[in-house]
Amino acid sequence: MGHYVLGFHEVDRADLPLVGGKGMNLGELSKMDGIQVPPGFCVTTKAYERMIGENGSVSELIDQLSLLKVNDREQIKELSLQISNGIERAEIAEEIKEAVKSAHSNAGGGAYAIRSSATAEDLPHASFAGQQDTYLNIKGIEAILKHISKC
Repeated sequence: MGHYVLGFHEVDRADLPLVGGKGMNLGELSKMDGIQVPPGFCVTTKAYERMIGENGSVSELIDQLSLLKVNDREQIKELSLQISNGIERAEIAEEIKEAVKSAHSNAGGGAYAIRSSATAEDLPHASFAGQQDTYLNIKGIEAILKHISKC
């Protein structure tokens, strides 16, 4: 599965920057005796970074967004929408698709919850409650890949 996708059983506390708080906690829970965690996997920030790196227009928009002031609300809103649309339309690299397909197969297929996770989520100084996308009962590899792009 490489560094683009990690099964829950491969994730521990050190992987917070790669999988976010929810992914890290699922990894920790999956290793505890008596706790049953449904099979699953995390698409890592390495996959996201690669996708952004290969999509110059999204990178440029992110750079523009970083220069705005908090009071530039309309520009922030417009750039954020463009970034979101650009990410959703971007092609997932074949190597990442294959890693997701392999992880899906290894986890037994079935229906999935697909969720965004901030890597600084639920920390004492930062909370992103309600700001992440969640899609439930997603079945089939093509739908899973589509919803990964949406997240």
